[in-house]
Amino acid sequence: MASTPEPIVSAAAAPAPATKALSCPSCGGTLNLRAAGYTVTVACQYCGSILDVANPDVRLIAEYHQAAAEIEIPLGTRGTLRGVEWEVIGYVQRSEGGAYPWEEYLLFNPYHGYRWLISNGRGWSFGEMVTRAPTWQFGAVALDGQAYTSFFSDGRAQVDYVLGEFYWRVQVGEQVSTDDYVRPGFMLSREQNAQEVSWTLSQWLEPDEIKAAFGVEPPRNPWPPLPHQPSPYRGRIRTGFKLALGALLFLTLLTIFFGGGPTLYKTNLPVALDGRAHSTTLGPVTLSRPYQLVSIRARASQINNGWIDFDYALVNRSTQATYTAYGLAERYSGRDSEGPWTEGGGRATVKIAAVPAGTYDLVVDYTGNWWAGAASSSSYSSYSTYSTASPTFDVPGGATIEVSRGSVFISNFLLAALLILVPFLFFLWRHLKFESARKAESDTGGAGSMFNSDDDEDD
Repeated sequence: MASTPEPIVSAAAAPAPATKALSCPSCGGTLNLRAAGYTVTVACQYCGSILDVANPDVRLIAEYHQAAAEIEIPLGTRGTLRGVEWEVIGYVQRSEGGAYPWEEYLLFNPYHGYRWLISNGRGWSFGEMVTRAPTWQFGAVALDGQAYTSFFSDGRAQVDYVLGEFYWRVQVGEQVSTDDYVRPGFMLSREQNAQEVSWTLSQWLEPDEIKAAFGVEPPRNPWPPLPHQPSPYRGRIRTGFKLALGALLFLTLLTIFFGGGPTLYKTNLPVALDGRAHSTTLGPVTLSRPYQLVSIRARASQINNGWIDFDYALVNRSTQATYTAYGLAERYSGRDSEGPWTEGGGRATVKIAAVPAGTYDLVVDYTGNWWAGAASSSSYSSYSTYSTASPTFDVPGGATIEVSRGSVFISNFLLAALLILVPFLFFLWRHLKFESARKAESDTGGAGSMFNSDDDEDD
């Protein structure tokens, strides 16, 4: 089948390009389009802006792309956040009357609608409009059973710059009144203009989360915290408290278990408060463990207004290895303008650590001393003899010496308890410092307790 030749159309038969004058939206200069209806873009000869003239509404392509390139997340960027892929379609710069600026990015997904990415330079939040109004509850607002305390009130947010697409008519200079309520991890924001009231619930985003979704490099060590930023130390405090409590319980049980061992030797020594030195050798004291802590207790319960110095030497019968210690048992009483008083209990306990196994003698050098000032403040009838020229006071019952094994140094227990509590106390201090800085940003003083509960914080 023969083909039909195409008709030849002369150049003169084609419609001539129309000439059209328009004003550059950027600088206002007059441009003459030589081929109106055919020309798609034109460069302004005055300011260099590239204009899209294919659309009846002339758009500044070059200016648009320049502005879009300067924002942290360019328009058209897609990222997956909370399991949904979002596209950035709009950008708004807002502030409180020109101060305290922040940025808002409008996200869109055809199946999930619109969301907001909000940043003030110190962190990011993921916002969603709330279709139900919160309720007032004891000076706070409640939404879905969660209470939010007032953080900012009577604010005035204005639009400073807009770029991209929006689902409402937004323009520079637009203002709304604002109030913000927080609980750890969440902020509930109220905006009102002459026509409507809207609520937005924003969730604080982890730095790694926003970086993974949109490639944004999170700020390093931002300070102060965001109003709704949860303390990073709260979980550590809870964990540290549980560990410390368990360790202290174990340490207490260990102390009780090893706190008092069997008595290895016990005797009674006569004591007189005459200032004369006495020496005696006691024993044998048999130690069966490879190494043990030995406790030596001296008790002179009937002593009054005097003291007894004890010098101990635990001597191994085979090796002559010697372990020494010093103890002081004292008790005083009297009467002054405020009435009767007593001091000391007449007891002294010394401990010798890591004594090896073996059979030992206990050499005790002791001296009883009388308090000379007692004559004007006490009665001495409890002693058998008394002479102002040469006082010799026999202590009724003398002093009981008891040697035992397995005692625990209370100072070691306290030191161990302190070391166990150090991590918990450190994170508690960091948490209090964090919460203090966060609450200092509030203009209401009602940012909640530093220890307010947060059931959703770990979600």
